[in-house]
Parts: sequence; structure tokens; C-alpha cells
Amino acid sequence: MEIMIEKPATGGVSRKTVVLFCGLVVLVGLIVWPSLLGRIRYAQTRAELRAIRDAAMVSELSSVGKLFTTLARIIGPSVVNVTGVRRVQTYVDEITALRGGLPTGLVDESVGSGLIISSDGYLATNYHVVSQSEAIEVRLADKRVFQAQLVGADAATDLAVLKIMADDLPVADWGDSETLEVGEMVWAIGNPYGLERTLTYGIVSGMGRRGVVGNPYEEFLQTDASINPGNSGGPLVDVHGRVMGITTAIVGKSFRGIGFAIPSTTARRICEEIRQQGHVERGHVGLRLRERPAGGVLIAAVADQSPASMAGLRPGDVITELDDEYIDSPAMLVLMLTRLPIGNEVTLTVLREEDVIQVPIRVGRRPKE
Repeated sequence: MEIMIEKPATGGVSRKTVVLFCGLVVLVGLIVWPSLLGRIRYAQTRAELRAIRDAAMVSELSSVGKLFTTLARIIGPSVVNVTGVRRVQTYVDEITALRGGLPTGLVDESVGSGLIISSDGYLATNYHVVSQSEAIEVRLADKRVFQAQLVGADAATDLAVLKIMADDLPVADWGDSETLEVGEMVWAIGNPYGLERTLTYGIVSGMGRRGVVGNPYEEFLQTDASINPGNSGGPLVDVHGRVMGITTAIVGKSFRGIGFAIPSTTARRICEEIRQQGHVERGHVGLRLRERPAGGVLIAAVADQSPASMAGLRPGDVITELDDEYIDSPAMLVLMLTRLPIGNEVTLTVLREEDVIQVPIRVGRRPKE
């Protein structure tokens, strides 16, 4: 019997060698892979940065950089410098004489901004800029200077309308502040510290701010666009250059990142009413109101012969709704009433002791303040 013995091929590789080789590859991979992965990620990051830099050079993004200059060109010509001149009375006395002077009066100037709202010379500004002024000077973007007349003012909303003898003026476009949302970019332009047509930008930080300056007639836009003394009466505009508000107040004596503007929907309506009739009429029902922690507003007193008295409202009643809209504070109710047309009839939902009743009431005219 022959016994056949198979010899391994001289060119073959044993299984043990293969296993050792694979193990070596895995070991090398474990050592090298983290470094290789880091290099790959670094290369990706560099590629992304290069792509961003390249994208920044294209015309589409370059045009974004021109947005600020474009806005300045759009709105700048319709922004004016407003200076109100007041005479401050002083008295001649012994102390004044000892100081070497005998002044009979001093001149005080209030500097602010304004906005051209019609091509025939009507301007909008803040009332506090021109309040009690003996003379009002307006300087246009083209450096022309005019003496302005006060057409009328509304102290409650801090708005005033001026008139200058000029024609074919560049007019600002009103926007709709109701379309604004928190986070949208806005630009403020005015004359802070006399620096004409200074442009700053920020975002809409808040909407419907009440009680900012103790004013029950207004809800403000809040912005972090830099607003300083002299900006008062200037526009707050959106990305299209449309006027979304009239800047009017800041927190404190200097800018701290919190500024306020009168919404365009209010400013436009008030300015148009002043233009047409020289003053603003507001709704009135004759109530003294108080906060109520449990909701609604408490009637503390009712004026005699007032719309509220004739409607049967009483002290102690709690108003919870006006025309099915919930009332959460006295300021809210006052704001809603003052915006209603004179003579309009509304329905108040009233809690009287244990009962809920519906009280129809006709809006009267608020006495002049």
C-alpha cells in the first residue's frame, strides 16, 4: 500500500501568517486612525472656510454689505434736524447782581429729529422736542433752514406736526408696524447730539411695551438700536426703508441697549388727525380703574353724567372683557377705549357680585387735557 503525503506549496501562505498580518493591520489602524481622522476633519473645515470666503466675494452677498448705505440714501433725505427755542425766565436779585450780571432771561434749545410726511412741507416729530417753544427751526438734508409752525400736538403720544414753507420734498414711506416680529432688524436715523443723519441698527427686542414712561395711551416698540438724545422724533425703519416707528424714549439718561419707538400704525394715524383738525380726539367713558390680581379691572369710581354712569356701571363692578376681548389691566382698557371712534357703542362684560352681565356703553369724547 502506498501512503500519499501532500506537501505544502512552496508559494502558499499559512493561516497563522494571515492572522498575524491582519492583527498587525488592525493595530496600525488603531494607532494611525485618530490622527488620520483629525487630518480629514481639518481638511473639511479648511474647505468650508474657503467656501465661505469665496461666497463672501460673490455679488449677492456683497450687495448685503451695501444695505446700510442704501438705507441711508433712501431714508436720509426725509430726515430733518429740529431745534426748539424756549426762553427761560430768571429773576434779578441781589445774588445775581453780586455775580456781575443782570439777566432778564435765558434761551434754552431743545434739539431733536423729524420726518417729512408730505411733499408740501408737513413734518412729524416728538412733542417734547418742540413743547413750549417760541421758535422752531428745521434744517433739511440739503442744508436749507426753515422756520416751522406748530400745526398741532398730542402730548399723550408725544407727537407733533410741523409745517414749513417748502415744496417737492422727499417723503418717507410709512410701513405697517403690525407686521413686525421680535428679532427683525431695524435701523434708527436721526441727529443724536447734533450729529446729523446718524444711522444705527439693531433688532426689534419687544412689542407692545406698556407703562414705559407712565403713558396709558401707548404701546411701544422696543429696540436695541442705539438711540441717544437728539434721536427723538426720527424714524425707525425696516430693511426696505419703510418707517416702522418714531423713536421717542430711552431707559435712563443715556443709551443702555433699551430704546423705544411709537409704532407706525399709531404715529401715522395721530399725525394725520393732527394735520386735518389740529388736535386728537379720544374715547372716554368716565371711569377710575384699579388693578385686580384675580383678573379684569376694578371700577373704583364713576364720574357723574358720564357714559359709564348712564350705562349703569357702579363702583365695585369688575370689567373682564370689551367686545369679547379679555382685559388684563387698566392700561389695556384705557388704550382700547381711547382708540375707539367717538359715539361708537361697545359691550362690556362685567362681573357684579355673583353675576356676569353684558353692559352696552356708548363712547364719549374725552375732555381736553
